[in-house]
Amino acid sequence: MDLQLIDQFAKNIIFEAGRRIRNAFTYDLVVETKSNANDLVTNIDRETELFFIEQIKSFDLTHKIIGEEGMGEKADSLEGVVWIIDPIDGTMNFVKQHRHFMISIGIFIDGVGKLGYIFDVMREDLFYAIEGVGAWYNDSPLRKLQPVKIEEAVIGINASWVAPNRRIHHEKVIDLVRTVRGTRSYGSAAMEIAFVVSGKLDAYVSMRLSPWDIAGGTIIAKEVGAIATNLRGESFDFLHQDTFIIANPYIHQELLEKYIVPHD
Repeated sequence: MDLQLIDQFAKNIIFEAGRRIRNAFTYDLVVETKSNANDLVTNIDRETELFFIEQIKSFDLTHKIIGEEGMGEKADSLEGVVWIIDPIDGTMNFVKQHRHFMISIGIFIDGVGKLGYIFDVMREDLFYAIEGVGAWYNDSPLRKLQPVKIEEAVIGINASWVAPNRRIHHEKVIDLVRTVRGTRSYGSAAMEIAFVVSGKLDAYVSMRLSPWDIAGGTIIAKEVGAIATNLRGESFDFLHQDTFIIANPYIHQELLEKYIVPHD
């Protein structure tokens, strides 16, 4: 399998998809809801996913595609070459702000993440990695994450974590917010993961994410030393939803043991 060839192809279609999305702001968006009023999808989400499917199938018919909008295969395994795609991660930001949304793609071969991409569409910034080779921000190599103390950390977390909820002990999260240097919430899992792998954030946590939210980012994470698991410290299942944390390796375990504690 020629990873360099697939990598160049993936970059080409990501940049083209980004151009098409930016041009879409010149005509009306059609916005719909999915699971709830805050779970949005637009005609551009679907058109972009279809664009990726058409391009990938023209490149190699044997490649399988799992996409957020369900226009690819209903894959029940990661055998062969599988692309896991979120055409627009951060649709609320896309609709309301016209910024702070990402294209996220992970390419797996027989269950192993080989190529990962997170593309900031409006800034035209690309974070990407090739397994075992390294990770880059545009043309600049991303270095291994440096040591950080929890008191110096900036954490990606949203306000719902400090309210009573059925997933985690919110009192411990309140302690975390009081302990760390700061918190941020950007409204795009892929963006927050990109910030962790590039050192702009030191951790990001979510109560529930899908494979397409994180597939690209977890591949980049390995190349810079970030640790990505569910909140039980287990490897993420890329065929189902789960809780999620990605963190600087120097604080990952401390976050799970002291602050991000799931209910039994």
